[in-house]
Amino acid sequence: MFNRILFNLIQVLVVMAFAPLVSGILSRLKEMVQSKRGPSIFQPYRDLWKLFHKDEIVSEESSWIFRFTPYIVFVAPIFVTLLIPVLTNYPLFFAFMGDMLGGGFVLALGGFFATLAAIDTANPYGPVGASRTRMVGFLAEPVFMIVFFTVSFVAGSTIPYIVQAKWVTPMANFFAPSHVLLVLAFLMLILAEGGRIPVDNPSGHFELAMIDESKALEYSGRGFALMKWGGQMKMLVLMCIFLNVLVTPWGLAGNQTLGGLHLLPPVAGPDLRVAAVLLAVPLVALKVFCFLLVLVVIESSLAKLRLFRISEFLGAAFVTSVAAMIAQVFLP
Repeated sequence: MFNRILFNLIQVLVVMAFAPLVSGILSRLKEMVQSKRGPSIFQPYRDLWKLFHKDEIVSEESSWIFRFTPYIVFVAPIFVTLLIPVLTNYPLFFAFMGDMLGGGFVLALGGFFATLAAIDTANPYGPVGASRTRMVGFLAEPVFMIVFFTVSFVAGSTIPYIVQAKWVTPMANFFAPSHVLLVLAFLMLILAEGGRIPVDNPSGHFELAMIDESKALEYSGRGFALMKWGGQMKMLVLMCIFLNVLVTPWGLAGNQTLGGLHLLPPVAGPDLRVAAVLLAVPLVALKVFCFLLVLVVIESSLAKLRLFRISEFLGAAFVTSVAAMIAQVFLP
């Protein structure tokens, strides 16, 4: 039990430490593709350090929602990290506290409070961006539901560790039409929930065009740092679910059997188990880097959609997820 708690803490520390780096690498790769020099990959760390040491200005019109929202946005991805396989493919101490659907609700809770906080200060630009954020969330949540329902058909569960084992055992499940369609739908969700092109432009700072960035428009100092850090961790958590559960479940530390499925060869001894978890860190980082290359290709090939075309994009994701469920029912 002690090792499982320790490994949970290691997973949380990895997500907290590497989330800004992932954001920095993605920004730098996009600048390189556009033949620009771009900022250092460590610039997000400098920004967070600077913001934590700045004074925080809070509007007199704001309520407790505005003050507590940065902490909720910051804690929500950390809680989800305890439920998903980040470094291990066997369940840890908090693995069965919630499933993938519950993790999605926790992330949505942070987004909900961020939307309320954007309206709370009576800034005219905050409610505009908040309404757009809710529109994207309203369209994305049904896709989440269908994706998780289809996953439950295949694995008989929505616990991420069980789903991961079912997709890769046997390998035929990995190349099933339902799985391929699920991967495509979830990729489109990551673009929407992460505020990436073509849904939103994270590098754009024009108030009337902001969607995801508008939620932190009125924050400064420590509150702004927590909002930025929480958003970066949310993006990394979604990547971990996408890569470690649905796409490439290799490279994780494993030494147990789950649901009658042997995940990886047994690893004997607590020292070797710790070494296996630490070895999984660079392997997972390699997978994340490869996924960042895919994101760079997508964002460099597409332009930001007009506001009323976003519904078409997420509608396509919904149709794809429904097609995945139909394929799973009629093509088992």
